[in-house]
Amino acid sequence: YKWYGLHISKAKFIGELLVPVAPFDQKSGREAWTVAFAPNGSYFAWSQGHRIVRLIPWTKCLDSFSVGHGEEGTNALSPRHLSRQSSDGGQVVPAAGQPPEHTIDCGDIVWGLAFGSSVPEKHSRCVNIEWHRFKFGQDQLLLATGLNNGRIKIWDVYTGKLLLNLMDHTDVVRDLTFAPDGSLMLVSASRDKTLRVWDLKDDGNMVKVLRGHQNWVYCSAFSPDSSILCSVGAGKSVFLWNMDKFTPIRKLEGHHHDVVSCEFSPDGALLATASYDTRVIVWDHDKATILLELGHLFPPPSPIFAGGANDRWVRSVSFCPDGRHIASVTDDRLVRFWSIEERAPLAIASVSNGLCCAFSAQGSVLAAGTRDGSVHFWECPRSIASLQHMCRMALRRVMSTQQVEALAIPALLCDYLTYKVI
Repeated sequence: YKWYGLHISKAKFIGELLVPVAPFDQKSGREAWTVAFAPNGSYFAWSQGHRIVRLIPWTKCLDSFSVGHGEEGTNALSPRHLSRQSSDGGQVVPAAGQPPEHTIDCGDIVWGLAFGSSVPEKHSRCVNIEWHRFKFGQDQLLLATGLNNGRIKIWDVYTGKLLLNLMDHTDVVRDLTFAPDGSLMLVSASRDKTLRVWDLKDDGNMVKVLRGHQNWVYCSAFSPDSSILCSVGAGKSVFLWNMDKFTPIRKLEGHHHDVVSCEFSPDGALLATASYDTRVIVWDHDKATILLELGHLFPPPSPIFAGGANDRWVRSVSFCPDGRHIASVTDDRLVRFWSIEERAPLAIASVSNGLCCAFSAQGSVLAAGTRDGSVHFWECPRSIASLQHMCRMALRRVMSTQQVEALAIPALLCDYLTYKVI
C-alpha cells in the first residue's frame, strides 16, 4: 500500500467474530457500536446488534484464531472465523476450569459498553452509609451497557446476572467509561447533552450531572489517574473536567467538525481525539496545545471541506497500552496504525463500515466493530520500546507538563519529556 510515495505495510489479520444473519434480518439495529476488553485481559465484549451483548473469554478468542494464522483465506471453515451460532440465548457450556461465555439480552439496542473492576481496591466516595445492597469484592468484574432508551444496565461478568438498572438519562446512552482507579465510578455520555457520574459502590447512586455540551455527547474517557475526564460530542470542542471537584477545567479548540472519540495515553500526558474533520489530533491537554495531527486525507483539506460531508470521517481512535501507537477507524474503509513518532501510518488494514476500535489489555491486538455486528482483529505492529520512552512514560505518569518544565534540565530533554520532540 502506498501513502503518497511512502510504502505502508498491511496489518496482519488474525481473525473475526461473525454474527449469523437470518434471511429476513433487517439492516438497521445490527451495528456493533462498541467493543471492549476487560482491564485484566480476561474477557472481550461486543454489542452484536439487536439488543445482544456477547461476553467471550479472551483466551478462547485467541485460541480459535491461533490455528491457521498463516493463511489469508477467508472461507467460513477457517479457524479464524468464530461464528456465534448460539447467539439466540443462554450461555455456551465452557470446558472445565474455563470462564463461561455469556449471551446477554439487554432489552434494547446497546450503544455503549464498559468493563469495571474494583481492583485496585478503592472505597466509595459516599460517607455515612452503613448498609449497601452490593458488596463489590476484590475480584469483581462488571459490565455496564448503555441503552437506546437511556437506561444503563450493570451485569456481573462471571455469572451474566443483572445487578443494577440505572435510570436518569432521557435519551440514548452513547458511551460509558469507568474510572481506572478501581473506585467503580462510572461516567455515562448521552444524547440528552449531559454526562452523569454514578457510584457503583454506593448501589449505583448518581453523584453528579456534568453540563456544558450544547448537543449530543458521543464519548468520554478518564485519564489513567482518574483525576481528569475528557468528553466530546456533536461540536468542535473537546471538554476537560476535574473529576475530584466535578468542575470544568478547559475546552480544547482545533477541530473543524464534530469530535466523536477520545482517549488518553497510558501515562496521561497525551490525549488523542478523532473527528469527522478527517483528523486525529494528539494534544498536550495540560497546556491545551496540539502536538501532532494525524491526517487521513492528503493534501490536508480546507476547514470548510473538513467541516462538511466527506468520505474520511474518523469514527474511532484508540491509544495502545505501549504509549507509542494509535489506531483509527475511518469511513474510507481502512483501519490505520500510527506511531506517535510519524505523521504517516505504520500499517493499514481494510474494514468495511468500521464503527469502533479498541486495543487488548496487553496492546498486541486491535479489535474493530462494524455495521453488520461482526468484529475483526489484527496484530498491532510491534517494535521494542526504547528505554528513553519507558522512562518518559514513568515520569509523565506522575508529573504534568508544567511540573516537567519547572525542572532544572536541558531544553532538549525537557522537549522530549513533554512530547514536543516525539
